[in-house]
Amino acid sequence: MMKFTMSSTDEYERLVKFFVENQLEFDGDEEVDTDIIKCWKVTQGDDYLVAGCVLAQREGRYIIDGIAVDKPMRKTGIGKILVDKVISEVKKRGGDSIYLVARAPGFFKKLGFTVIDPSEAPNFFECKQCPQYRVSCHPEVMKLEIK
Repeated sequence: MMKFTMSSTDEYERLVKFFVENQLEFDGDEEVDTDIIKCWKVTQGDDYLVAGCVLAQREGRYIIDGIAVDKPMRKTGIGKILVDKVISEVKKRGGDSIYLVARAPGFFKKLGFTVIDPSEAPNFFECKQCPQYRVSCHPEVMKLEIK
């Protein structure tokens, strides 16, 4: 049985690199002001990164600014655990919704997120600058109402 460790981390740059390696983020400068609130990492063994997640705020609203699970570890429940951590943190801070841009919208739909019009969300403008946008990437802007 594999043992994983989840912990808060200040290794934002390491997580962004991980998101890029997992083709869930484009390695470009963000065009929009983003306030990082909390980052989590899931590691195995001697700090081998298998998953990560970044909770941030844009325009005063909570967003998942990045989330990825290493391909061999997908479908193990790690992604749902990370999203549950985000929901718990947002609730603790008095938030009532979470936004994201999903490259895997099916996963997020299973967790209760719904597709919304991009005009109803904080500015996720950097998608439009990405060379993958509408070529190999067809992201959905999504929102989760927290009860």
